[in-house]
Amino acid sequence: MQQAFVVMIGGAAPHPGVMTRLPDDRIVIAADSGLDHARALGLHVDLVVGDLDSVSASGLAAAEAEGVPVERHPSAKDAIDTELALEAALVRGAGRIVVVTGGGDRLDHVLGGLFVLAHPMLRDVVVEAWVGPAYLRALQGPGRAELEGPAGTYVSLLPIHGTADGVTTAGLRYPLHAESLDAGSSRGVSNEFLGGAACVSVQRGALLVVIPHALGGAS
Repeated sequence: MQQAFVVMIGGAAPHPGVMTRLPDDRIVIAADSGLDHARALGLHVDLVVGDLDSVSASGLAAAEAEGVPVERHPSAKDAIDTELALEAALVRGAGRIVVVTGGGDRLDHVLGGLFVLAHPMLRDVVVEAWVGPAYLRALQGPGRAELEGPAGTYVSLLPIHGTADGVTTAGLRYPLHAESLDAGSSRGVSNEFLGGAACVSVQRGALLVVIPHALGGAS
């Protein structure tokens, strides 16, 4: 199986249960204060990226003392640290990226970080994310995602960056058959697993497939 790149980003601390869901064969890239979150979880970090305006001085010093490479960027830049970390993973040949975050109190950063997961540069990459207790899969057409969840568990399909065309599902309570989900539409919210395996595919456009309580909580 291909080695995965785990991108730890800043904001709130990740859900502690995420450690059981991360791939064992991984390269960890920390975006700014994502370094502190990685260290708190006991993750070895292979690269630190960002303007370093929110990482702790002690955490950065410890990483540098361990010989972890640091890519410093100016604070006046055209991309948030999450995007810079994703670009760093791409440069290193990533075929699968798993982003980890707890969210945070900067809604603009949270939204910007979610939007960039479906950036065209990531079209040929399997992109997943853990946002607090939620699991997210970014899917660009033509693409397909295999999912699994107990019966009744919510899963939402959110079109992003425009209309998602040719959306087809299997194993969900409310099926779609080569249908369109318009940008801004909430039609795909709160579908449910029938139990076991499910599949979502899209022919054109992009979807964020979200299982909101994948690490526990409400169904």
